[in-house]
Amino acid sequence: MKVNELAEGLSLECLYEGDGEREVEGCYCGDLLSWVMGRASAGDAWVTIMSNVNVAAVAALADVACVILAEGVEPDEALRGRFERLDCAVFRSGMAAYELAWRIHGLLEGRQE
Repeated sequence: MKVNELAEGLSLECLYEGDGEREVEGCYCGDLLSWVMGRASAGDAWVTIMSNVNVAAVAALADVACVILAEGVEPDEALRGRFERLDCAVFRSGMAAYELAWRIHGLLEGRQE
């Protein structure tokens, strides 16, 4: 499934378009940035409530397909300034991380949840 299809399927608010044609391979939920760097897989949709500038660096290092800020989190100004440097899309949702991960799993498995 492509990033733009995932965003549409989840009704995500787009904060930065990035590469909407990139394939989403899985999902990773995490807020401890050093943990995410070592455990998120390339191509994952990364769901987090972290909203500082370090999210951009971790997204690039982990090579995630997109970042989804959960629970309506508002990115800080430094992160907003880095969006254009990211190669991945950034979205926001009012849903909790668990709900997002559950729905992403359903979409990737071909089920509409």
